[in-house]
Amino acid sequence: MEKKQFQAESKRLLEMMINSIYSQREIFLRELISNASDAIDKIYYKALTDDSLTFDQDSYYIKVTADKENRILKIFDTGIGMTKEELENNLGVIAKSGSLAFKKENEIKDGHDIIGQFGVGFYSAFMVADEVTVVSKALGSEQAYKWHSQGADGYTIEPFEKDSVGTEIMLKIKENTEEESYDEYLEEYRLKGIIKKYSDFIRYPIKMDVTTRKLKEGSENEFEEVQEEQVVNSMVPIWRKNKNELTPEDYENFYAEKHYGFDKPLKHIHISVDGAVRYNAILFIPEKIPFDYYTKEFEKGLELYSNGVLIMDKCSDLLPDYYSFVKGMVDSEDLSLNISREILQHDRQLKLIAKNIKSKITAQLQSLLKDDREKYEEFYKSFGRQLKYGVYSDYGMNKDTLQDLLMFYSSKEKKMVTLDEYVSRMPDDQKYIYYASGETNERIEKMPQTELVADKGYEILYFTDEIDEFAIRMLMSYKEKEFKSVSSGDLGIEADETQNNTETEQKENQALFDLMKKVLGDKVKDVRVSKRLKTHPVCLSTEGEVSIEMEKILKAMPNNQNIQADKVLEININHEVFKSLKEAFEKDQEKLNLYTNLLYNQALLIEGLPINDPVEFTNDICKIMV
Repeated sequence: MEKKQFQAESKRLLEMMINSIYSQREIFLRELISNASDAIDKIYYKALTDDSLTFDQDSYYIKVTADKENRILKIFDTGIGMTKEELENNLGVIAKSGSLAFKKENEIKDGHDIIGQFGVGFYSAFMVADEVTVVSKALGSEQAYKWHSQGADGYTIEPFEKDSVGTEIMLKIKENTEEESYDEYLEEYRLKGIIKKYSDFIRYPIKMDVTTRKLKEGSENEFEEVQEEQVVNSMVPIWRKNKNELTPEDYENFYAEKHYGFDKPLKHIHISVDGAVRYNAILFIPEKIPFDYYTKEFEKGLELYSNGVLIMDKCSDLLPDYYSFVKGMVDSEDLSLNISREILQHDRQLKLIAKNIKSKITAQLQSLLKDDREKYEEFYKSFGRQLKYGVYSDYGMNKDTLQDLLMFYSSKEKKMVTLDEYVSRMPDDQKYIYYASGETNERIEKMPQTELVADKGYEILYFTDEIDEFAIRMLMSYKEKEFKSVSSGDLGIEADETQNNTETEQKENQALFDLMKKVLGDKVKDVRVSKRLKTHPVCLSTEGEVSIEMEKILKAMPNNQNIQADKVLEININHEVFKSLKEAFEKDQEKLNLYTNLLYNQALLIEGLPINDPVEFTNDICKIMV
């Protein structure tokens, strides 16, 4: 029997394969099962054009059996089989795909597509096997043949006895090493797990002899282990069923079976597209936030299938980061895969699918917001922050997609509102969308800076997430209305008669304010008469791009660059405290210094900022008391 050599290119590829070109060894079984499915598909296509052939679905199946004692794993199919020439061409030349050639010859275009278009997958068997034997009898042939190889050294082909049409692949599983355990590929539970993971939706039955416990005949409490042939794959995926046949419970069960989360999905999206790119998808918006969602460990992505065969657990390219909370799967017949079936060859199709999926998710969220406000607010509690990150990231590229999905707590409505709802209620004389930033709604409610805006009857949005102000700065405006912090220097509110004298009063008291500025040094940019304060004696406002809340957030970051807001100390000249300030200015410089530091530290405390010297602050209070 003549031993034949692989072609030089093929030999090098096989050596790479043996040393694991795939990232996970377990996918060898996926590849061999997909090839078996292809072989059955070929009979199906022959039957479409050959009247002498009938395709009885029940006669076609794939079977996986393990012989632990002899370390043999078998994959058997009742497909079309291979002639000696086909064994030579398909298995002797790596990357020569019989399935691809068959597809071209028969001009296959319908939805019953053939999976294996690249011949390399078969050789993944050498990642777990020392020897691979293939016995095959082709449809219409009297003679069967055996192909055998122990790896890169070459292969043999010889006549063999086989009664039925089809192919049987026998793998001599490697012995365990210190680094790798190969025993697992002979274990029933492990093989079932791999089949369920990767090949659950192959359209033909995948059978195994499964061990079960049964009552012994004639016994009421004594059990025995017996082997029963079972179909271990589901075959018909839920995404290929008609939506009208499915109930909410069906989708919930699928969500649980796929371990997408321990919660129930808040909403599902079932997509079937048959256009420039064909695909099916089932997407879920989770009810609750995963425990690791805002950690580095969280991995976004959808399961990606090609004709029902799992290719990737987490295909991150299918989801934008701001929709990373979405769970689910995509199955496409149009995605061709390269040698590892893990990196997509035609990313154009993938981008088209991703673009469509993004639009579908956006539409679903908009619909949820409009039609089921309670559910949307539940979703927003969990994932609203992610939408705001989406507005801020990529230099605001996605702000138009996301701005109508944002919500903030309203000072007037005492509940979450959208930007559209806020703008629709704005009085004609209101120039800006006003917001206030703080740690909680309760703290913002008490902020002195809100007094003037609230007194004018204007609504204020409360920002309590650290990302809020950064996102809004990126958004800049909504429906031609700019955003304005209640702490900004110019609120754009026309002064009433009681405030008309502000400029005059600033000039009259400039000497006092200059002295206070000198006492505080570079802690503040300026000291001024306040236009906004009504009942409070003092507050801080800001000038420039960095607000006080942004300063706090930036300071808390690991790479703190000591970025600070340009703070202005505002004094309410109508408050009793101002009389004491003026009196100290005229009579007691030391007391003025004391009052100035106290007022500054008071303003810091109101903002939730740390006092530079708490001991000095407490001593200053003691001086007042004495």
